[in-house]
Amino acid sequence: MTANSQQLSERIKLNQLGYYSTGPKMAVITGELTATKFYVTSTNLRDTVYTGTLGAANQSAYSKTITRVANFSDVSREGSYVVTVPGIGHSYVFTIGNNPYQSLAMATLKAFYFQRVSMPLELLYAGKWHRSAGHPDNIVYVHPSAATPQRPAGTVLSSSMGWYDAGDYNKYIVNSGITMGTLLSAYEDHPDYFKNLSTNIPESTDAVPDILNEVVYNLRWMLTMQDPFDGGVYHKCTNAVFDGMVMPGITKAPRYVVQKSTAATLDFAAVAAQAARVFRHFAKQFPGLFDSCMKAATNAWAWAEKNPAVLYDQNEMNKKFTPEITTGAYGDRNVKDEWLWAAAELFINTKENKYLVVLNERLKDPAFLPSWGNVAMMGYYSIIRHRKTLPESVQPKVIAVKDSIVKMANTLLLKANTNAFATVMGQSARDFNWG
Repeated sequence: MTANSQQLSERIKLNQLGYYSTGPKMAVITGELTATKFYVTSTNLRDTVYTGTLGAANQSAYSKTITRVANFSDVSREGSYVVTVPGIGHSYVFTIGNNPYQSLAMATLKAFYFQRVSMPLELLYAGKWHRSAGHPDNIVYVHPSAATPQRPAGTVLSSSMGWYDAGDYNKYIVNSGITMGTLLSAYEDHPDYFKNLSTNIPESTDAVPDILNEVVYNLRWMLTMQDPFDGGVYHKCTNAVFDGMVMPGITKAPRYVVQKSTAATLDFAAVAAQAARVFRHFAKQFPGLFDSCMKAATNAWAWAEKNPAVLYDQNEMNKKFTPEITTGAYGDRNVKDEWLWAAAELFINTKENKYLVVLNERLKDPAFLPSWGNVAMMGYYSIIRHRKTLPESVQPKVIAVKDSIVKMANTLLLKANTNAFATVMGQSARDFNWG
């Protein structure tokens, strides 16, 4: 080893959490270099377990960074290692093992607990991040934009529980849609894994997987956001303006439910239907939840049928109503994907033709990576996941959906193989938006 090989180098980029023993393993070395070889060594640099040849030079289309890939997929022995490159140094320590991401899974799921609204986070569960309760949301006003004869402006509702959004203290149905759908899908795909994944939350001692306990905490809030008189769903529960950089318990600004929207209502319908399907297996722990969710989902669908294109345009809303609402808008000008997702979840549960009609109309679109603004893929995933329960007449559509997903995956794989950082990100400047 050269003297430089003894130094920690930020130029060697790799997955510091680690790699699966049988999975692919790559590092990316940035900048100009003369070395052609790399080494995988013990953490003390004394033992070399693998010698490899660096890949050809590539250049990032955006940063113009020169990169070379070090592929060490052949290393499968469990342990802790570093990658070293002569003249550059060594990487951070990483592990190879059968379950390298267990801690990541636990931390990711526990993050939702830290976002809980309306309850204190106790020292026993939150550790150094314990705090008092914020935003009880037991006094929430109907904003003039959401007023109806049954619930005129100023009507007081209770809309407690739920999760804070990523960067503020408000609660958004559209954001909850993609998040809840992702968590419920994770559980549907891997129930045995999540059965034993405990995150030390107040509900951890019950007979329900913690991922579902966390889902229920947000689901209870979402159900409060549906108008019981017509089935429509309010777009968000929010302050008029963002809170300052203060702890949750400090804020005392009035809270509002604002205008119903088709996107929020269909996201809600999809989540409620999927939740009904999952919690049907926990009827003893959550009596009546299946029925409540199915009723909520079908009522939301009925409202959307009567209001198929009520888009949330915050700027236009603020021209008509006061107080002005200036928190996150999450307006969505295309709700075709929400129709597809809601139809898929409801059809899987009911097999009713009215949902299949909408599915047949919407399944023509190619598969696309899911986001809060494009949730069609959530419906695609559910169709594939439950394909064996669907009628024979639908199976040609199932095959088409599968082909669309595989085509998208192959496209992403091709991009990763040519990308300077060996990742699907970086094909467009839009890949680097915040969040």
